[in-house]
Amino acid sequence: MNFNKAFILGNLTRDPELRQTATGQSVCTFGVATNSFFTDKSGQRQQKAEFHNIVTWGKQAEVASRFLKKGGVVFIEGRIQTRTWQDNQGQARKTTEIVCERLQLGPRGASSSGDGGFSQERSMPGEGTDFEPKDDEAPAREINVEEEIKSEDIPF
Repeated sequence: MNFNKAFILGNLTRDPELRQTATGQSVCTFGVATNSFFTDKSGQRQQKAEFHNIVTWGKQAEVASRFLKKGGVVFIEGRIQTRTWQDNQGQARKTTEIVCERLQLGPRGASSSGDGGFSQERSMPGEGTDFEPKDDEAPAREINVEEEIKSEDIPF
């Protein structure tokens, strides 16, 4: 049995780029940075960033290009793919990327620009710019990942 699945939650490193294939299929590419934290041998807290190339197709590509922007938070579920091609000088090139199968837009106010990757001119038709929970929705609980995570703390 084989399994190829990637889950990342991070910030966009650049605005999404939407293109069309020769057959008219929408394809959107963008970068996401994820951070990990660790303590080095001297006891100092360190941070390491990983950078991921994301590719999404079809209607999802159009949604990504419309609602995501640099600095915004996004959750990506997809599969890892490595492609090879020849560049203009005839050199063999290789890249590894995550092909997005599902994406979830981040919350408002999560990015340093203050809008979490959303802007008023990019709001969804028929919706306001405030993303308030419905009355029947429970507020999300915050879990401190520095402490031990208990099964009762996991919201699903």
